[in-house]
Amino acid sequence: MGNISVIILTKNEEKNIERAMKSVQFCDEIIIVDDGSTDKTLEICQNSKVKTQIFKRLVKGNFAEQRNRAMAKASNKWILFLDADEEITPELQKEIMEHIQTEEKGTYLIKRRDFFWGKELKYGETEKVRNKGLIRLIKKGDGLWKGAVHEEFVSNLSLQPGEMEGFINHFPHQTLKEFIEEVNIYSDVRARELFSKGFHATIFQILFFPFVKFNYNYFVKRGFLDGAPGFVYAFLMSFHSFLVRTKLFQMQNK
Repeated sequence: MGNISVIILTKNEEKNIERAMKSVQFCDEIIIVDDGSTDKTLEICQNSKVKTQIFKRLVKGNFAEQRNRAMAKASNKWILFLDADEEITPELQKEIMEHIQTEEKGTYLIKRRDFFWGKELKYGETEKVRNKGLIRLIKKGDGLWKGAVHEEFVSNLSLQPGEMEGFINHFPHQTLKEFIEEVNIYSDVRARELFSKGFHATIFQILFFPFVKFNYNYFVKRGFLDGAPGFVYAFLMSFHSFLVRTKLFQMQNK
């Protein structure tokens, strides 16, 4: 054990949560914050072999606040953030344990591999997190999460975050139906966030932004090298951009 709490946000994740929880059994504590699941997610969580705290709290369009509330519940010095459709690889587990012993940094970037339709995506939309990573391991009290959706951790420290070589494996929206449903949900949250900050959308943006995003991810970022899954991923993420600006346009013209 290494004085680590892991935080997992859930909502109807019965297909994924067992895999995620098995991958973090090296941690001292699992904190589940559930956004109103109606499937067997919580039942599976309650059967964990690791000490597990389960809290029920609706996201209400603010994922950063959900993470910050969960951090306050953590009882250990180090906090690892994992999504329900992710898993920690054995190599990363070993690396995490080594880094928290040295305590060289207060925050760490962890790389993520995305697997979509049975294929690892290496280019396009997912290339940055695969090569650079996301902040997922922090010391408790060293900062807060900001942003309603696609939230980011903002550290109180002036030091650059540490980097790890191991990977988190990510298995998002494995069916087209799930992908489209998630695009619709997250575009709602993002549009409301932009509206609350005073942003405005124009017809030009609605037409132009999705076109640019698709071409950037599929051609410039070489998403075409990921085959058919790369095309679908680039197309639906550009559709997300279209929905965000269309919904924002509707809000501002009510």
